[in-house]
Amino acid sequence: MQTGLFMLALAYVLSQFFRAFLAVLTAPLEADLGIGPDVLATASGLWFLSFACMQIPVGWALDTVGPRRTAGWLLLIGGGGGAALFAVAQGPLYIHGAMLLIGVGCSPVLMASFYIFARSFPPARFATLAALMIGVGTVGNLISSYPMALAADTIGWRASLWVLAAACTGVALGTLASVQDPEQPEGDARGSLLDLLKMPALWLMLPIMFVNYAPIGAIRGLWIGPYLTDVFALSVAQVGIGTLAMSLAMIAGTLVYGPLDRILGTRKWVAFGGNAITALLLVVLIMVSARDPWLSVALMAAIGFFGASFPVIIAHARALFPPHLTGRGVTLMNLFGIGGVGLVQFASGRIHTAWSDGTPEAPYVAIFAFIAMALAAGLLFYVWSRDTRD
Repeated sequence: MQTGLFMLALAYVLSQFFRAFLAVLTAPLEADLGIGPDVLATASGLWFLSFACMQIPVGWALDTVGPRRTAGWLLLIGGGGGAALFAVAQGPLYIHGAMLLIGVGCSPVLMASFYIFARSFPPARFATLAALMIGVGTVGNLISSYPMALAADTIGWRASLWVLAAACTGVALGTLASVQDPEQPEGDARGSLLDLLKMPALWLMLPIMFVNYAPIGAIRGLWIGPYLTDVFALSVAQVGIGTLAMSLAMIAGTLVYGPLDRILGTRKWVAFGGNAITALLLVVLIMVSARDPWLSVALMAAIGFFGASFPVIIAHARALFPPHLTGRGVTLMNLFGIGGVGLVQFASGRIHTAWSDGTPEAPYVAIFAFIAMALAAGLLFYVWSRDTRD
């Protein structure tokens, strides 16, 4: 089992990389292909939306054919094929198509791990194991920051994408060879996604799941790069350092969140507190948006730390799912989490265009305000949810 989980961790490193690497490719892609931040916002949104749309079939596949084939084959076809398409891109359509394919390829890898954790380990350990997997996977965010910027400067972005295509292929084959599917649950396994949607307690968790990942998914995934470039005229290498700082903070936050539900005896208020602090940090970032680049980087790093409550919310909801619907349950939550980022990225690209005639910081202030208001709205629903215990 350890080898299989290791391969899934490597697959999740790639998934984290692909959701964030566009932030440091803004300048090279604009120079080579004439592609600006608005086009890349759409490309990023397509990654998140294709990823989200795959969650329903992925949930069914996890519960029926198991995590080995689900994760292995999708990563091989979507991840490897999408990265290869990106490497030969000649314009926006190539980039959009590549990000769609890569989103499909990355869609099952984290949920395959969560499925194994939920079915093979004690329930009380789920949040810690989930946070550990996300923390390890966030190394992909590190690689997509300064190392990717350095690779783009040295061997070029096309060669870098060919290396990534080979990495996806190798990890996918390793997943198919080593992951062990948990045994199917005994007893009545009938049920569907509709059974989950009939749970009133789940509906109060879905809004916060929809917006929880948006601050770090949208900012680290794309906007930190154009923001630091347009407002402060930082170089590609300096932008790489800024994204690296936010990525490190995200890893630290994920690992800190992991055991807090057991230490404090609550999942709901751990997640609520972290998201409330994240919303306040966004407001502070808006207030100092053009003052100093490294102050802004520090605030975005803090957003990365406190905004990393994703595994706690998943664990909060997972306690509601019957065993035979575990796969569909965790992927339903992931659909809302990743789908929310996708829609925020689509909206943020249009916000950027609408506010681009003002000061350099104006479009980014508008984007940060939009994300802060969305997060506050999610908290208004979440405050009424009930805590869960295993």
